[in-house]
Amino acid sequence: MKPFQIIVLLIFGVFLVIGVLIFSGIIKLPGGGDNSGVSGEVVIWGTLPNSYFDKLLSDFNLAHQKESFSVRYVEKDKTTFDNDLVEAIAANVGPDLVFLPQDLILRHVSKIYPLPLTTISERDFKDMFIEEGELFFFNGNAIAIPFTIDPIMLYWNRDSFSAAGFSKPPQYWEEFMAIVPQLTTKDSATNITKSALAFGEAKNILNAKDILSMLIMQAGSKIVAYSPEKGVEVSLGQNNTSGLRAGEAALQFYTEFSNPVKQHYSWNKSLPSSRNMFLSGDLAMYFGYASEILDLRARNPHLNFDVAMVPQSKGVNKKITFGRMHGLAALKSSKNLTTALYVEVLLSQADFMKNIPERSYLPPTRRDLLQVRPSDPYLSIFYDSAIISNAWLDPAPKETTAIFASMIDNVVSGRFRPQEAVSDTASQLEKLVK
Repeated sequence: MKPFQIIVLLIFGVFLVIGVLIFSGIIKLPGGGDNSGVSGEVVIWGTLPNSYFDKLLSDFNLAHQKESFSVRYVEKDKTTFDNDLVEAIAANVGPDLVFLPQDLILRHVSKIYPLPLTTISERDFKDMFIEEGELFFFNGNAIAIPFTIDPIMLYWNRDSFSAAGFSKPPQYWEEFMAIVPQLTTKDSATNITKSALAFGEAKNILNAKDILSMLIMQAGSKIVAYSPEKGVEVSLGQNNTSGLRAGEAALQFYTEFSNPVKQHYSWNKSLPSSRNMFLSGDLAMYFGYASEILDLRARNPHLNFDVAMVPQSKGVNKKITFGRMHGLAALKSSKNLTTALYVEVLLSQADFMKNIPERSYLPPTRRDLLQVRPSDPYLSIFYDSAIISNAWLDPAPKETTAIFASMIDNVVSGRFRPQEAVSDTASQLEKLVK
């Protein structure tokens, strides 16, 4: 081996060690150390509320005021973020970093500058972040740092449960099925006046696609996933490891609650939106995101509700809920890429990320921070749910929302059997992935 090659290998070895130590929090990047090439303003775009970061970034900039860089966050509209980003990059006026939602990974992965393995290896990435974070370890590199996680929770009306003689929400779907009839009230014409839960439709159920995705993943399907051997693959229509059709079983379970001939019939298209019905006190259980809790409290301060982890199936070792996740990613188009990558590493450290729960009321994504249990009664449950959060690689969120709605409607209307509806959906996902 030539002397030059030996020197290069030694340099890469040093950077590998430093990178691992930085991310694990064993050492910190120095405030006035060797950060040549780091300067100017780094702009971050995202749809997360500005209130999450305003004070944190102000303090961050103050702490690094002796260095020649600063960070600014710009909150973007969720409905236009995707198009705004594409247009800004095309016009060469895009941000340096983005908080990328997990359902836009496939759409924007080609625009991202990944962190090199000399900074963080796959092993260290898995040890550091929750399992869902591995969606951001793509094609052999960390394309983003998992930053926020927003798991689906079970909100339950304590007054409704008490009136029916139940002291706590169900932990398992088997228990869940038994209590639904007793929490659902119908008038003399069999119209639903109070419901146990909002399952079985798409139109008037908030988060319907994500709720059904949760059930499908609990049944053993990854829906759409990436592996180094097969690349991006649709697995919705495939059997799980037990030989069962996970997608079909989950869809059949979900749609049975809108079937009038079933004992646990509790929902139909004529009812108000699931969220509004819960807020009015007429829905006993609402499957919503952790981030909704403050708004629910504000909209009806007199509603006597609590929060719990979503039910699981008995005898299944792996617990799962669906989680919306945002990762911090550097863009190839950044005019200040060196500083952007430097900032990405700094913001991923525990010293910064430990402050996110206080500002966002959401759990952290780092495993070490999840070990420090909060005293807040709601946050503690959110922490537990963060650990079991999962999601899938959505090729086109708007299109798949419509596809999932059609899958549900096709079964409810009797147009398709569950197996046929799942097969049709899998075929449409295949077309989007290609």
